[in-house]
Amino acid sequence: MSEPFKNLFNDALIHKMAENFHRHWTDFDKQGFIATASHQLDVLELKARSQQITSAMGRYLPENFELAGQILLASLAPESTEAAPESEENATENDGISGWAIMPMGDYVGLHGLQHHALSMALLNAMTRRFTAEFSIRFFLLATPEDTLNTLKSWLNDDNKHVRRLISEGTRPRLPWAMQLPTFIQNPAPVIELLEALKDDPEDYVRRSVANNLNDIAKDHPDLVASLAEKWMQGANTNRQRLIRHACRTLLKQGNTKVLAVFGYGQPALKQIELTLTEEQIQLNEALEFSLNLHSVSDQDQTLMIDYVIHHQKKNGKTTPKVFKWKKAMLPAGQSLIMNKKHPFKIITTRVYYEGLHEIEILINGQSSAKKRFFLDRD
Repeated sequence: MSEPFKNLFNDALIHKMAENFHRHWTDFDKQGFIATASHQLDVLELKARSQQITSAMGRYLPENFELAGQILLASLAPESTEAAPESEENATENDGISGWAIMPMGDYVGLHGLQHHALSMALLNAMTRRFTAEFSIRFFLLATPEDTLNTLKSWLNDDNKHVRRLISEGTRPRLPWAMQLPTFIQNPAPVIELLEALKDDPEDYVRRSVANNLNDIAKDHPDLVASLAEKWMQGANTNRQRLIRHACRTLLKQGNTKVLAVFGYGQPALKQIELTLTEEQIQLNEALEFSLNLHSVSDQDQTLMIDYVIHHQKKNGKTTPKVFKWKKAMLPAGQSLIMNKKHPFKIITTRVYYEGLHEIEILINGQSSAKKRFFLDRD
């Protein structure tokens, strides 16, 4: 069994942080920091461990943030062009700090450095090169958005891909694990301005972050992202097309007609759409078997995205839909297509199945095209 993720923050990491801080400030109380940062560490989860280390830094580093900032900067490991800052490995060796130990250091900057913008930005720029500052930059986007956005703009052409990725990842309105950015959830225009500049970045690592940011935005502004996808697709090379598809993955799954059209999935011209269930009653831990028969009435080949929705019975008697990807197909003019599928109803930890009527619905290019009811029996 693999080591729990939370154990990335461990006693060895804390000791090495203390050694590095003490090397650059001899008044640093190593033992006090270690005792505070590692207190009952085994009962804490990952974020709580990081927060406890940050709290210990606040207690034992100098109150003067400019001095504390210089200690942090001096304690960082030399920048490496080989090591990936996003690695799960810790690198708090004698030559300095990098890896996951940067996470509590970044939060320290966010909590104590708001009145020292230039120094804090320099620290986060240095830290993101050795791990990431996508969480800590958000303290500044919330407190001083204009100044922070101006700083991010000045980094758009930085030679380091991790700095460029920070611009996109740090401004994601709904970044997992992180504080949300309500201003950008309401009005993502300042973020989109940054993403426009990064959409053709030479690094896939950066472009994928741009796509994830747009996917966040699409949850609140689907029409905006659909229009942006349409605009960006004009003259798009292969890399940008991949970015747009990844950015629109939620909208594609939801059957957004404008986004589907961007990828060539227009209004389907079909007849004899037949959905057939092998059995209309199934037992828990069995599979729902079904087939779909389509016939084209178009004189041109059609690109089809075929998905299905299971409307699961809930405890209160209502149903809730879950979309499942099925097949992308090219249907020749005037031809037919027959597809078969088995959907398992196995017991899993992420879903509770309730006995009763369920429904399967077929989506073709986002359009509801056929439905059938079936009964799930738990006995």
